[in-house]
Amino acid sequence: MIQRALTAFAISEHRHWWQDGRTLALLSAAGFSLKAIFVKLAYAAGPVDAISLLALRMGLALPAFLWLAYSAQGDTLGKRDWLGLAGLGLVGYYLSSLFDFLGLQTISAGLERLILFTYPSLVLLMEAAWHRRPISGRIWAAMGLCYLGLLAAFWHDLVHTTAGTAVLIGGGWVFLSAITFSLYYLGTGRYVKRIGSTRLAGYSGAMACGFVLGHFLLARPLDALAGLPQGVWGWALAMALVSTVLPIWLAARAVERLGASRAAAMGTVGPVLTIAFGWLILGEPFSLLQVVGLCLVLAGITWISKAKAA
Repeated sequence: MIQRALTAFAISEHRHWWQDGRTLALLSAAGFSLKAIFVKLAYAAGPVDAISLLALRMGLALPAFLWLAYSAQGDTLGKRDWLGLAGLGLVGYYLSSLFDFLGLQTISAGLERLILFTYPSLVLLMEAAWHRRPISGRIWAAMGLCYLGLLAAFWHDLVHTTAGTAVLIGGGWVFLSAITFSLYYLGTGRYVKRIGSTRLAGYSGAMACGFVLGHFLLARPLDALAGLPQGVWGWALAMALVSTVLPIWLAARAVERLGASRAAAMGTVGPVLTIAFGWLILGEPFSLLQVVGLCLVLAGITWISKAKAA
């Protein structure tokens, strides 16, 4: 047993981190886990609405996405490829991000991450429906654990607020975000082998920026961004680099190496980090009920991953 562990460690020492799908998935989850913290800090830094903050984030991320798309090499893309990339940009980082930002106005960062973390179960359900495969009783039981944990986390937020209805509405927005992100993840698994992870991240991210900025221009005057406080700009820049471009690229490479379901299940570190950062940085309340919810969700996702592998 010890010899096997030492052999695995020796192999990992000679493998570059950008070639290891598990490391890529974990780093991607860590970057995404900081997004809710940055959003909360941006909301606290000055008066800003969800679409303006999202436009600022994606506008700052656009040059990096364009660079990824330009630097990647590959075959000429056909019409269906471009339509697929546009669809990924629409559901992945336009609708998913918009729903998430709306939800974060009224719920804690920890609850937001736990709701989003149910997306591996949603990916599995969607795959089963698409391929018309039955779902085993073990997986249904694991999903039950996940959503029991979410109920505990919801109760934690409801206990620590007087705006219970707002928490429920915010949780609904974030669950819609989890659904659209699951669609993005499945689409990534379909296109990444043909298009390549770097091009997929660059083109789909740039198209998402176009959707977001188009929405903003229809809803707000352009000079509204210039009037935002410097603190909002700073946190939006952190979001653009640390929690947008980098994790999108890492996630695409992870899916390329592991597949959509395995890569999704590797992100168990995300909720733990978000809850810890929310407590340390934002001063969000931390309770035994939240720990119970976290453990149930993590146990359910781990069980789903093992059942899927078996």
